[in-house]
Formats: sequence, C-alpha cells, structure tokens
Amino acid sequence: MQSIDSLGNVDMSNIDVHYRPTDDSDPFQTDIYILKGEGEETFMPKFNYKGFQYVLVESDQPITLSKEDLTGMFMHSDVPSIGKIHSSNEVVDKIWAATNASYLSNLFGYPTDCPQREKNGWTGDAHIAVETGLYNYDAITIYEKWMDDHRDEQQPNGVLPSIIPTWGWGYDWGNGPDWTSTIAIIPWEVYQFYGDSSALLENYDNIKKYVDHITEISPSGLTDWGLGDWVPVKDKTPKELTSSIYYYVDANILAKTAKLFNNDADYAKYMALSTKIKKAINEKYLDTKTGIYGSGYQTELSAPLYWGIVPIEYKKVVAQNLADKVIQDEKHINVGLLGSKTILNALSENGYANLAYEMAAQETFPSWGYWIKNGATTLLENWNIKSSSDLSRNHIMFGEIGAWFFKGIGGIFPDPESPGFKNVLLKPNFVEGLQFFEAEHVGPYGRIVSGWEKQSDKRIKYNVVVPPNSTATVFLKAKKITVDGEEITSTNKGSFNLKSGDYNIIIEN
Repeated sequence: MQSIDSLGNVDMSNIDVHYRPTDDSDPFQTDIYILKGEGEETFMPKFNYKGFQYVLVESDQPITLSKEDLTGMFMHSDVPSIGKIHSSNEVVDKIWAATNASYLSNLFGYPTDCPQREKNGWTGDAHIAVETGLYNYDAITIYEKWMDDHRDEQQPNGVLPSIIPTWGWGYDWGNGPDWTSTIAIIPWEVYQFYGDSSALLENYDNIKKYVDHITEISPSGLTDWGLGDWVPVKDKTPKELTSSIYYYVDANILAKTAKLFNNDADYAKYMALSTKIKKAINEKYLDTKTGIYGSGYQTELSAPLYWGIVPIEYKKVVAQNLADKVIQDEKHINVGLLGSKTILNALSENGYANLAYEMAAQETFPSWGYWIKNGATTLLENWNIKSSSDLSRNHIMFGEIGAWFFKGIGGIFPDPESPGFKNVLLKPNFVEGLQFFEAEHVGPYGRIVSGWEKQSDKRIKYNVVVPPNSTATVFLKAKKITVDGEEITSTNKGSFNLKSGDYNIIIEN
C-alpha cells in the first residue's frame, strides 16, 4: 500500500487500479477471518503473500489491538546472503539495504516486478537486477528454475513473452530484445559468477532460436522491437538504439557460448552477426566527428559504452561526452530503466568514477538518495514519488545500483577468462566524498573482500582477501604500493597478481 489518506485510512488506489476483477467478491490485499470465539486465536495466510506498508484491521465487534499483536513475516525465496557493503556514507548504505529489500521481496519462486499488485515475472526488471542478486545472494537455483520456465514459454518461432511465467499475455506487447534478453544474459551472468556453464548449455538452442527470430525480422542489423528506456526522467532514447544494442548483446553472448562449447561454425556465424549489428548501430547513431550517439542523452552514450558498441578509437571522446552530459544534468540521473543499468558503470569503467559516485550519492530529485530522504526503505517504480497515482513503492527495476557498489567502488569483478571468481579482478575506485568503503562477496571459492580507508590526502589503506584455491589481479596506479610492508613494482599497466590470502596494501601518491 502506498500511503494513508488525510483521515488515516489505508490508501490502496495505486494498486487497486491494476486489480481485476473490480467487484467485491474477492477483495484485493484483504484477509477475512471469522473468530471461533474460544480463547486466544491466531491467523496467518497460508496460500498467498502481500506487499504492504500499512495494515488496516476492521471488525464488527469491539476489539483491543496493539501493534505487538501483529507480526509481519518477510516472505521470499530462501537465498543465503553472500554479499555486503559498508561505507562512510549512511545514505549509500541505506540505498544498498533498500535495494536488497526490494530484491528479496520480489523473489518468490522467480523474480517479480512488485510484491503487492502484479507479482509478475517481468523479464526486463530481472536482467537489469541480476548482478545485484548474484553479488548479494546465492540465487543460482532460482535463476536456473526460471530458465526452465523460459524454455516452457518460448514459442516455436523463438518469441518469448515479456512476463514469465505467463497465462498467455505478453507475446504481443512488452517483449523484444531489451526485455526478453533474459534468455541469454541470465545464463551468461550465472556462468560468470559461478563458473557453471550448465544454464548456458541447457538454453543454448533457445538462445539460438531467439536470436535467429530477431535476425529474420531485422535483416538490416537494427531492430525496433521492444519497450525502450522505460520510465525515463526526461530524455527519451530511441527504442531502435537500445533494442539493437540488446540484439547485439544476445548475438555476442551466443557467439562466446558457441566458442565455450567448441562449436566453431556457430561461433563464426554469430560473431559475424554481432559485428554486423554493431556496425549498423554505429553507422546510424554515432557521429564520428563529435563522438556523440543520437542526441547525446545519458542512455544514448552510456549504453553503447557499457555494452561494447563503441569503437576503441572513439571510447575516450564518447566517455568525455557522457561526463559532460551528466554535468549538464547537474550530476543527476536522466535515464530510464535501461540507462539505469549502464550510466554508473559506463562512467566508473571509463575514468569517471568520482562523477559516477556523485550521481549515485545524490539526495535530491531525481536520485536513489531522494527516495531514501523521503522515507523509502525499498526502491520505487518511478523517479518522481508524486508523478503517478499508480506508483509502486516496491520495485526492483532500478536496482542495478546495488551491484554497482561492488563494481564501481569496491571494484570486485569476476574474470571472464577465469569465471566463477577462480581469478578475481580487483579494480577499486577511491572516490572523493567517501572516507572508507568495504565490499564483501562470498564466491564459489570463499570470501572476497575489497575494503579501503583514506588515512590522509595521499595515503590509502587497502585490505584485500583472496579466497583459497583462487587468485586475484589487482589494478592500481600509484607512486608507491606496498603489500604487507614490501614495496612492489606494478606491471601490465598498473596491475599485479596475488595468491590466496589476506593482504594489507598501502597506496601512496
């Protein structure tokens, strides 16, 4: 429930609008319990769950009731916690906690969009937040099961619905590569985090069928099939650009998977396809004179950067243009769902980590911190709290920031060449505005820690834990680096390798 009205009554207008049927035979978000009248009685629903912020209790008989008489049960799939962050910024920590609360309350057998009204397995919401889920929770079995649902729902021509599972709705609206790329992205991310290729193998033919269908209806390499950058703040990126980028992502994942399984013919075919798509995108949308995609919106610039569309020779200027656009937007987000996945990562991975942090830590509209400052303990469906009467106050779709804390500040990445954190990539960013930050993730080999604290303007203490039977590649650039008191000479553009163990690293500039 969104709020209470001026009389103190529960206001369910934001979810009633989505409810069908509209008569009173099955009241929505309501339990009716008839007392037996024999001593103390307790009641708990056994066949449903409800998302709520307030509880209204009504009775036709006088009762005495206090808040201690009600117990709220946090219901979600049983996924162990394997990740956490802690920082010197209380708002950052609350954003991370709110993201996790939204993730869990939208994980009930499969990823859902909201726990109070639709409870649908919206594909776009799920692949945007998959890294947030995998950094924080051991959720592999949930995703493997949901991929089974994908195979069940896929039509013979390769088309998937926008919600999975479905009762038949979603094949003709809301789907397309920007949403239903779950069929490729989620098995690939599971492989990156766990080193387990089973989901890729089980879904290989389904990914092929899906990519082949897009190719059939999009011979030019560009596709307009999809929903686009859903719920943008202001700037609206062309749907053809974002859908074509996800078409590229799917084809590229398919090519890499074919190579993994030693299928040389498919590797050649789909690598050529991904190259064709990338070329078509750049020919239409990239101005090579200015390094601007489209109109230069945040999503238009960050999505090509993040997903590997930008030619190497243009990456620096495109990243600079993105930074300039963010500064022009007063260091606030100006994206929708798809851009929320790419904006922070594109900045932090291309030399603008400080700017990415400023954007992530904003406390005024529009921002994640704006929600927190207005009392949110979960993520919302729209950047503007007062923008819509049907606004949900518990959606995971803008939840990529929960993963970005691990990547963009903590710098913990799985190594694509050695997935499952067999080799850990550590690329911390000691951003301005934070005094300390620590990220911890328990991978298949054990506990990984990347934590830093600024001891002075020129000295940083960096603590690293590399789990047993694994290694780490650390990327640091500094005048002087000591590891457990021993000065090292970093090689390979500022990187050095560590074996398993606990390390105290001092960085001096």
